[in-house]
Amino acid sequence: MQKIRFSFLGNYLLIFSLLLILAAGCAKPPLSKVTADNQVTLTDDLQPDTLLTAAVRHLHYLDNLPDNSTFTLQSDTYPISWLRESIQSFIDILKQDPDSDELARIIAENYTIYQAGGRDDAPVGEMLFTGYYEPFLQGSLTRNEPFIYPLYTAPPSLLEVKDSQSGKTSFMRRDSNNHLTPYWTRKEIEEKGYARGSEMVYLNNPVDAFILHVQGSGKIQLRDGSIRSIHYAASNGLEYFSIGKLLVDQGKITLEEASIPTIRAYLTAHPEEQKVILHHNIKFIFFRWAAPGDPVGSIGEPLVAGRSIAIDPDVLPQQTLAFLVSRKPVLDTDGNIIKWVAMQRFVFPQDSGSAIKGSGRADMFWGSGNYAKLAAGSMKEKGSLYFLVKNNFEKHKE
Repeated sequence: MQKIRFSFLGNYLLIFSLLLILAAGCAKPPLSKVTADNQVTLTDDLQPDTLLTAAVRHLHYLDNLPDNSTFTLQSDTYPISWLRESIQSFIDILKQDPDSDELARIIAENYTIYQAGGRDDAPVGEMLFTGYYEPFLQGSLTRNEPFIYPLYTAPPSLLEVKDSQSGKTSFMRRDSNNHLTPYWTRKEIEEKGYARGSEMVYLNNPVDAFILHVQGSGKIQLRDGSIRSIHYAASNGLEYFSIGKLLVDQGKITLEEASIPTIRAYLTAHPEEQKVILHHNIKFIFFRWAAPGDPVGSIGEPLVAGRSIAIDPDVLPQQTLAFLVSRKPVLDTDGNIIKWVAMQRFVFPQDSGSAIKGSGRADMFWGSGNYAKLAAGSMKEKGSLYFLVKNNFEKHKE
């Protein structure tokens, strides 16, 4: 994959359009400060050791950001030094080993809380939480039945284009006239072989390959019994389209039924429809082999199951501690979901995803294993998300 820099003149039109949208006053603010009259109960429901691990990893991420960085939450602007101080103080509190009630009290007294605005079509602050996990799949380094469905590394034709003004990266290719143009779609890549020669491993099921594209990382057990981690490397840069929404819109499943297990069951029962349905999502993912261990999020740090979430970093802050309120599933002894119960815990925004857009969406990383697979595949829960920064920044400046 080649990297080039390119300045889009269309940015000016985009900025102008965004200003017109904002002027219309339709969207909710992405963040609002929680007042004393509307305090949040910050009682954590998960093991404290996982919280400390996630916090230490997040501080490492902050330490690698430029020292002159600043970040604005609602109308409050903080330098990176204060956000580092916020996480370091949180780590120091955790090392005192407070119980969940004591931790909640300390944080409520010492941190300013901002609430995510939530979905535009819902009450203020109401989020939609989904989940993702790390699949464990069988694979082969060579193509032989039934391992005939390839995962690809980024091919030479894929260009990583960096906008010199915004710093954002997109993925494109050059056409026959050497002009930059959008990369090929999923259907074109799979049916016309535009990534041929960049195969890295073969799976035995096209739906598994598709799900790995959606999850972004996984572990592959090869024919010799060895296990290798595979991670996201790049994409074709095109928009993500949900095949679950497609099946709901076509009346093939209901909105209440929409989940990875239900979608998989439908595709298995209707093999003649598989290609058309999978090709509806034109976005395509390219992978790389990775070191053993936890998958790495978009901030460059290993994710922690139950503690790491994916958000839209263009709208919500990735540089802070967060607190999530939603629901989680309970399984019976056979591994079936029997009910959903309250879930509230401190989390860290350590990842992002093409389907996670705006201030009303977040994705919980559930880890690996059967519970993670079922929780991630079934989660589409309402809830709230809060971001926390240590108090007394004004006094600190003095």
